Formats: sequence, C-alpha cells, structure tokens
Amino acid sequence: MRFFSYLTETVMDQLFFQKPQYFDKNSKRELLANVLGATLYMPALRQNIHNDIVTNKHIGLTSLVFDLEDGIGDLVLDKAENHLVQEIRAIYLALKNGNSPNLDFPLMFIRIRNVEQFKRIRAKLGEGIQALTGVVLPKFAPEAGEELLAEVRHLSTESSPFYAMPILESGKVIKKETRMAELCRIKELLDNYKNYILNIRIGATDFSGMYGIRRKSGTTVYDIAILRDCIADIINVFQRADSPYVISGPVWEYFPNNRLNKGRKLNNQDVEGFMREIFLDIENGLIGKTIIHPTQIKPVQALNVVSFEDYIDALNIMEVATGEVGILKSQFANKMNEIKPHYYWAKKVLLKSQVYGVLHEEYTCIDLIQQEAFV
Repeated sequence: MRFFSYLTETVMDQLFFQKPQYFDKNSKRELLANVLGATLYMPALRQNIHNDIVTNKHIGLTSLVFDLEDGIGDLVLDKAENHLVQEIRAIYLALKNGNSPNLDFPLMFIRIRNVEQFKRIRAKLGEGIQALTGVVLPKFAPEAGEELLAEVRHLSTESSPFYAMPILESGKVIKKETRMAELCRIKELLDNYKNYILNIRIGATDFSGMYGIRRKSGTTVYDIAILRDCIADIINVFQRADSPYVISGPVWEYFPNNRLNKGRKLNNQDVEGFMREIFLDIENGLIGKTIIHPTQIKPVQALNVVSFEDYIDALNIMEVATGEVGILKSQFANKMNEIKPHYYWAKKVLLKSQVYGVLHEEYTCIDLIQQEAFV
C-alpha cells in the first residue's frame, strides 16, 4: 500500500515531484513508524469490520486501531472480544486466500486493557493474529508495561513482525511533580525493547479529563496550557537525536454532523481548528495523528506531505555533511542551512519524503486535499 493510492497515476505525476513509496507490515521498522498517518480508532463492537476493510470503505486509510479499552463498556467486554476475534479471523482469511479485491489493507492494531486480555485475544485468534501489525498499550506505565512488552517481543518473528504502541496518558505523566521521573522510567524501559516499539502516542483526552477540561473545536491541544507543557516534556524525552522515537499527534475529538451537513462537503471553517492542530503537530516534530472519523484522513495525510523547498534543503544539507562545509545558503535564497544543527531535521525530512512523497514546487497540501478519489 501507499499514501494517496486513490489518485490516478496521471494525477500523482502532476502533483508529486517524488511520489510516495509502497510499504506493508513487513517494511523496516524505521520506515513503518512513519507510515501510520491518520490512525482511525474503531470500537471493537462495530458491525461489518472485515467487510469495511476488504472493500476499502475508508479510502486513503493506512492504519486503524480496534478499540477494546475506553471505546467498550465494561458490561459488554466479553461480547466485544468475541466479535472482534471473528472479524479479524475473517480479515486474515481474506488475506491468506487472496480473495479480496482490495490490496491496500491498512496496518491494523488492537488497543487492549491489560496483559491478561492480550493473552486471551492472542489465544482466540490463533494464526489470525498475523493479520495484525501490533497492539496499542493504553495508560502505559513501567510497572505493567514490561510484561506487555515481553509478550510483544515473544510474539514477533522475522516473517511476521509485531509491534507495540504505548500511549502516555497516566496521572504520573500529566502531574508536574511526577512527570519527568515517570517519563525517564518509561524511556529506559522502552529502550530495552526499541526494536518492537513502533511509535509513542499521547492521550490528550485522558489528560484533559483529569482536570475537567475539554477543548472546543477551534482550540488546539497547544492552546491548553497543561497539555502544551506535558507534550513539550514528552517531546523533550522521546525525540532527542541520540535515541529518538516517532511521536504521533493526539486525537482530534470533533467530526462533521452528518444530520446538519448532509449533502455538502466540509469547508475551511469546519476544519480550521483541526488543520491548525495538525500544522502545530508537525511544527513540533510529531508525525501522524489519532482520528475518530474517516473525513479526518485526508487532511492529516496531506499536511504531512513534504514540500519541495524542505526536500531540496534537506537534500542539500545531507549532501554536504562531510565535515568540509559548515553553512550554506538555501537554494531558495531565503534562509541559511547550518549543517550540524539542521542535520537531524534533514534526515527526518528525507525519511518522511519516502513515505508521504514530495509535492512539485507549484503545489501545496491544499491542492492535494481538494483532489477527488478515483474509484
């Protein structure tokens, strides 16, 4: 699969200086960590999950999470587990038998509650677990986290890799007096399992709930002081160049009201807050975002595409990073490129360009968002 596969090759050639490359769950971890894009959360009790996947109902989707945690009520948990197992088995059979018309299966994960549930689901799925790319670990903490990560490592094989995505959303992470010590403990644990960690996710909704805060549709997480400070510390610990992790942007809670908006497309006013938050995610080095509605897929993917100017700057920096040059003027004559300070940035840009592609100089992400899907 690849990003924007819903576009014709003619349109891809028109828009992209460098087209996105293909990937699947067996791609290298460093690349795979960047390809989640807009990760759609889906309650495990949702009907027709396997049919939605094999028929590519959600065009452009590259990753999704089947939620067995907050998205499922405690009283129906057993029902949700059994239903999800049946749906994933059906997806696995479609993959195994090659009888699906859709080759662009998204990367699929399960968000579980604890290690006991993980073991139970794994036993019920049998070989069907090979349809999954990994497991999402909510409210991640070192105490229970190591046992979960050990299970992931045990399950992962060279022919069928399996990954974990911890969500940072616990009280010890948001509370200022315990935050840095907890983040450092988590980082130390994850470093021991780094080959099995795909990315770090941020539970902004859980953090907000502890303080009775809920942001409006025009407000970003970066406008909420307590969230902004916490996200800054997470970036500080987990995105350092000496041992970096990919960090994903937190969930956007709003989606269009189909009853009120029936028959019309989203306009700029509808998505202004959402677009601003994605932009700020990217400016802070985050890649991808948790979403709850298919209409959010295209803006997240499009805004993460690399611009022609960033690509050329990154390419020029890497090409002269031999120790002979310390600084050079940008080819666009609007900035200086310092080799040592900008080297890590350039490396990230070039990796991201492989996944999301590079637009021609005359095009922007808005041009990409406005493209209709080819069916």
